[in-house]
Amino acid sequence: MHEDVVTLFLGGDVMLGRGVDQILPHPGDPALRETYIHDARAYVDLAEAASGPIPRPVGFRWPWGEALPVLDDAAPDVRVVNLETTVTGDGDFVPGKQVHYRMSPANLPCLAAARPDVCALANNHVLDFGPRGLDDTLGALAEAGLRTAGAGRDEVGARRPAIVPLGTGGRVLVFSLGMPSSGIPESWAATGQRSGVDVAEPSVAAASAFADRLRQVRRPGDIAVVSVHWGPNWGYDVSRSEVRFAHALLDAGVDVVHGHSSHHPRPLEVYRDRLVLYGCGDLVDDYEGIGGYESFRDDLRMLYLVSVEADTGRLVDTRMVPLQARRMRLEHASPEDTEWLCAVLDRHCRSFGTRVDGAPGGRLVLRPLHTGRRT
Repeated sequence: MHEDVVTLFLGGDVMLGRGVDQILPHPGDPALRETYIHDARAYVDLAEAASGPIPRPVGFRWPWGEALPVLDDAAPDVRVVNLETTVTGDGDFVPGKQVHYRMSPANLPCLAAARPDVCALANNHVLDFGPRGLDDTLGALAEAGLRTAGAGRDEVGARRPAIVPLGTGGRVLVFSLGMPSSGIPESWAATGQRSGVDVAEPSVAAASAFADRLRQVRRPGDIAVVSVHWGPNWGYDVSRSEVRFAHALLDAGVDVVHGHSSHHPRPLEVYRDRLVLYGCGDLVDDYEGIGGYESFRDDLRMLYLVSVEADTGRLVDTRMVPLQARRMRLEHASPEDTEWLCAVLDRHCRSFGTRVDGAPGGRLVLRPLHTGRRT
């Protein structure tokens, strides 16, 4: 990409625990405390029943599949994902939760295979195994050389952005916020004396408080990304409070809002020449073969490649690459599935002044619905 443009890869939820952990070279304890499933290997069985046999163990690159050559070809300057999995061998399940995710620290090369520059951690699974599990996660990721944002051993650490230097001399600042609407217990909020995540409410006051934090760390030429875990797992509707919060962040100087939590892609908006992804959908997980929400096609996944002007942060273009989870591996989506995903997103984006069109090579692109600037 040209030196006056910065390209970001923004990925949705990466859930390498549970069933995914069990097919990797170093599976951890498969025990679960869910209502119906008590062994993580049952999720592998469901995927195999849906799509066919999965070799075990698979290589560390297996879950990413065709996503890796796509990313290598796109050569983004910065890669950001929401890591929604604890990295721990601890068996202390936090009480009061129905679902717990953990991956063996020995399987971290699977995460590293995608070469993320930043792992956002302010989500509703990073404390599934309590403070000790979070401490293990932070330690394992740091030891692997992976930057994190959104969780820490105290409030200062949880609020500290991940800073990625660019070859041009600029930087990308990645902040990670989590909201109770995604299922984060308020007791998970980090304090001066307690580890946890950076929890926020979708209010203008919270956006204003964040603006003060941004001013303290931002330098001229920095690109600011706020990764937000918010909203329900299913549905395309975006709450008014989420829209107001996203707009307030952009008004405060943020360049990209990277939203996630929904299990499928949600609408995209361009506000004052800045991008809002209201929900990236899941990227890697073990949901294959689970019934109940087939109409949302959560087997279809998306890579978001977002290019912004290096000196201003203004949006240049947004390209999307549809993929499909099959045998716990990402493959290119078929032309028919790509067309379906394009039509669904296009329909739900129009109320935000944008549309989604097909592009060569099975890609999708975001376009303004009109030439005027939406404010």
